[in-house]
Amino acid sequence: MKLIIFDMDGTLINSGSVIANTINFVRINLGLDIIEKSEILKNMNDPHINSAEYFYGSTYFTEQQTALFAEYYNEHCISDIILYDGVKELLEELKHEYHLAIATNANSEYAHKMLDFLGIKEHFNFIAGANMVEYPKPKGDMLSLVCETLGIQKKSSLLIGDSKKDLYAANDFGIDCILVNWGFSDHFDNAVCDIENLKKEIKKRI
Repeated sequence: MKLIIFDMDGTLINSGSVIANTINFVRINLGLDIIEKSEILKNMNDPHINSAEYFYGSTYFTEQQTALFAEYYNEHCISDIILYDGVKELLEELKHEYHLAIATNANSEYAHKMLDFLGIKEHFNFIAGANMVEYPKPKGDMLSLVCETLGIQKKSSLLIGDSKKDLYAANDFGIDCILVNWGFSDHFDNAVCDIENLKKEIKKRI
């Protein structure tokens, strides 16, 4: 059986408002100024940026920052989130031919909650979150966990995401990757721009 692993935020779910609001909630409580949503989304998936330093001015995520993030996100993670156009229909079509899984840098608890709220959780054979591995994306640990759990070889697997972190994770694990252009990163000619083209690209790759 072939396997398609999806990133969640920016690939399946438009959760930009919740992510930006959560980061700004933390910043406000740290006495920092608010950052524009577009700036947050532009930089949150840049693998060359230390996110703790960029967003909170610290070299690593502190217990206070983590607690504040969890406090707001846990309450609001199903607020203002929607599926990108065509995603539900795509998953319903693919599930008959492929195993489907999630590899997200969000906590798996939130991922389950969000996917369930949007009515697509049932389509996935496994959901891997950043809390389930030592190193999240851009490392390939989550992809390895998905393949190992489902008993599927990586040569039969494909990752679909919206950021360089997804691409780097796929390269690290040694599987193919398709980038989409409707998420939080702009890849110009290096990504597919709609669901129909994504379907065609999937058929070419796996």
